[in-house]
Amino acid sequence: MSQPGRSQEPRRRLQPSTPRTRGWPPAGSRAARIGPDRSGASQGEGPQGGSPRGRARDGAAPGATTPDGRREGASTPDGTGKDAPAPGAGRGAPPGRASGGSSGATRLPGATRMRRASASPAGARRARVRPWPGANRRQPGAERVEVIALEQGIRLRTIFLLLMGTILAIATTDVLSGAVGLLRETAARPLTAAEQNLYVQEDIARRWHTWPTTLVFPGELEYVALGRTQQYARRVGIAPETPCRAGTDAAVGAILSENGCRTLLRATYVDQTSTFAITVGVAVMEDADKRRAATGQLTTDDRVGVRPVAFPGTATELFGAAQRQRNAWVGVGPYIVFSTAGYTDGRTREAVAQEEILHSELWPTAQTVAGRIARALGAEPAVPRCTQGNVC
Repeated sequence: MSQPGRSQEPRRRLQPSTPRTRGWPPAGSRAARIGPDRSGASQGEGPQGGSPRGRARDGAAPGATTPDGRREGASTPDGTGKDAPAPGAGRGAPPGRASGGSSGATRLPGATRMRRASASPAGARRARVRPWPGANRRQPGAERVEVIALEQGIRLRTIFLLLMGTILAIATTDVLSGAVGLLRETAARPLTAAEQNLYVQEDIARRWHTWPTTLVFPGELEYVALGRTQQYARRVGIAPETPCRAGTDAAVGAILSENGCRTLLRATYVDQTSTFAITVGVAVMEDADKRRAATGQLTTDDRVGVRPVAFPGTATELFGAAQRQRNAWVGVGPYIVFSTAGYTDGRTREAVAQEEILHSELWPTAQTVAGRIARALGAEPAVPRCTQGNVC
């Protein structure tokens, strides 16, 4: 009964091999298969001493022709009729071969060829295939291309590293230079004369919109009356901002507009006895140079200037353009401070004699009020000694 996984061929019994001399005859040869009994070498029988059957089996029958073209039993060059011993037969010939007549065995060329032909393939030694010298060796052209590519990659990498190093060095230098410059600029140091002058001009120029209106036009202003008595003018009201042409007479408004007047601020005051009404107008120019150009063109006529502002329900409700007695102006920084004065009872300019106006306290009071406002706007501020205050 067959079993799965096992071969169905009958088992072969291994025959014990006949003991022979180590190394000879070679394994798988015919001499090894025939054995010493059949070859007759171990019994000392030569081609003449064996049986006819044995001689016939070994191909040594009388009159037969040997593989080398000679007849069996023919005379040899030495006259004995025997084959000459093989060269070196008497000097350490391998066991089983004829060694100069000691065993009587004769060397059979045909048998040697048959042994070579009948050698078992299983026992034969496989011939080694000699590898081609250039099989595992890269071609010189491919190696050169690879070396060139590697060298080019190294050069490109070196160039890239140099560029990156240069860029980083330049960037670091720029950052350090900027940091040093920033520290120098932000560090406290004394102001120069030009910087101090610029600080004063900028501070004065922005007061008209940085200061509150109550600071530009204070609620009370001190003046000196007749008999050198100290009195105070009181603010009645502040008018909204108005264009320079709308808040002044036509001749004055045209000059102001031509020289870059930004706006006109106005407020009305009365003296301590509410006898006189005084309107103060501040024309804001672009800068001090434009202000100088405008004042150089203004007329000296005291009948034109800023228009008065009357506030109903107050002592100034009758104060209008016809009630103006005199007009004047004063320049400071980028400002032109106009002033006009009149009586609160509605008297016009034509109704009052010129001598009365000159000798009354009306005009000195108006000049004092306008002068105080102008001096406040044009006063120089306290200039710090250093860029970071008074500590350098």
